[in-house]
Amino acid sequence: MSEADESQPVTAAILVIGDEILSGRTKDKNIGYIAEYLTAIGVDVREVRIVPDVEEDIVAALNALRHRYSYVFTTGGIGPTHDDITADSVAKAFGVPIDFDPRAVALLKQRFKGPELNEARMRMTRIPHGAELVTNKISLAPGFWIGNVIVMAGVPTIMQAMLDEVGPKLKTGKQMLSESVRADAREGDIGTELGELAKAYPDATFGSYPFFDDKTGPNTNIVIRSREPDTLAAATAAVHGMLRDVKARLKATG
Repeated sequence: MSEADESQPVTAAILVIGDEILSGRTKDKNIGYIAEYLTAIGVDVREVRIVPDVEEDIVAALNALRHRYSYVFTTGGIGPTHDDITADSVAKAFGVPIDFDPRAVALLKQRFKGPELNEARMRMTRIPHGAELVTNKISLAPGFWIGNVIVMAGVPTIMQAMLDEVGPKLKTGKQMLSESVRADAREGDIGTELGELAKAYPDATFGSYPFFDDKTGPNTNIVIRSREPDTLAAATAAVHGMLRDVKARLKATG
C-alpha cells in the first residue's frame, strides 16, 4: 500500500451490477463493507451506483466513474450465466478485446476436472486484454484489475477475499479521523449552531444523525471528521462547548 500526495485525496466509486439488486430479490451486503474497508485505509468513497445487467448502462457508468475517481470497484456479473456480462462490458468501456485467459483457465482447472469445466464455467475465464487477475481463495474464479477499475464478485465472502487481495496494492491518502458526540438535544435545536461550526472549521466536517432514545426521546449523535488530529480535537471541543450553550439556552427558555 502506498501513500499518494496528501493534498489530493484518493477517491473511489462503487458500481453494483445486477438486476437482482434493483428488484430487491437480493439485498446488497457489499457497499457498506467496501466503504468501511476503504475509509479505514485512507480512500474516500464518493459515489455509489447500481445498474442493471445491461451492457450500455454498465459501459456508461464505468466511463463516467473511472474518469472522475481514483478507483472504481465493481461487484457482480462475473459468474457463469448468460446475464453475467460485466467482463464484456468492461472490455468495451476500455476498448480492448476479451478472450479466455490462460491464467484464469489454469486456476479453474484446479477446481473443475474434465467435463466439469464446461462452457458455462469457462465464461468465468474470459478476461479483458491487459488486465491483471484478482485471485480469490474461496472459489478460485478470478476477478480482474484494468486501469483504475477493479472488478470483483457479487457474493460477499468472495468479494471480501478479492478486496483483501487488492487492498495492499492501492494508493491511499491520509486517513480520515472521526469523533462521535451524543448531543442529548434534538437535531432542530442544534442545526443553526452546527452550521456555524462548519464555517468556523473548514478542515472538518460535521454530521448530525437523529435517533430516538426510549428514555429521553428524540436525540442526536454528532460525528466530527478531519484528517488532522489537532483540527479534530479543536472541532470536537467546539461541539461540546456549543452543546453546553444550547442546553443552557433551552433551560433558560424552557
